[in-house]
Amino acid sequence: VFFMKIAIIGDGGWGTTLAIILSKKGYKVSLWGAFPEYVRVLKEKRENVKFLPSIHIPKEILITSRLEEALSSSKVVVLAIPSQFMRSVVSNLDGFDFSNSIIVSVTKGIENRTLKRMSEIIEELLGKVKLAVLSGPSIAQEVARGIPTTVVAASFDERISHEVQRIFLTDRFRVYTNPDVIGVELGGALKNIIAIAAGISDGIGLGTNTKAALLTRGLVEITRLGVSMGADRRTFEGLSGMGDMVTTCISP
Repeated sequence: VFFMKIAIIGDGGWGTTLAIILSKKGYKVSLWGAFPEYVRVLKEKRENVKFLPSIHIPKEILITSRLEEALSSSKVVVLAIPSQFMRSVVSNLDGFDFSNSIIVSVTKGIENRTLKRMSEIIEELLGKVKLAVLSGPSIAQEVARGIPTTVVAASFDERISHEVQRIFLTDRFRVYTNPDVIGVELGGALKNIIAIAAGISDGIGLGTNTKAALLTRGLVEITRLGVSMGADRRTFEGLSGMGDMVTTCISP
């Protein structure tokens, strides 16, 4: 199983961190970046100076700006692209055959123009694929340093979420499963709005009481919106709801 090839599409902090985790587990990992000049920097320094400073990238990880090279015979394709670029990058993938691959979206966000979730964009462009999302309170720098972290893998197909759980699970990176894709994606996106409010609250010198009120009432609003969009209320009490919101609102 450890000869399985995994492609990480997106060389930001989170994509790089997941590449390192999976490589250390023994998988054959490729990391794709959109900008050839920055890919050269990553190759030379073996460090993502922009997005994940002071973390070494193992030499076993293939770093490339060529999609064909990254995707060649990959059984798992991890999409770690900023949400505003998801559509343009995934539209470049439509010529590839993913019938034997699992696609994992680790991107948090909603597309501005269409208000679509990331998994909806992927399915719109690639059709019916084996798809999961991975989300939760997971600041890349902490995960890369081996600080204990928990996330959740969600898929409409239980077998896929359990497979993703098995692939990513380590003793310090724990993966739970959830069938509620809508709730997990909305939790990861909507908590950012509350986090901006929490940052403003910190910036103007308001206290812990205010932040507690923001988090608590913010979670109520997110839950109401999520449920009306088809999510399960309980998801917002979990890692991708309350968990992710607490991390984002508290982290400096």
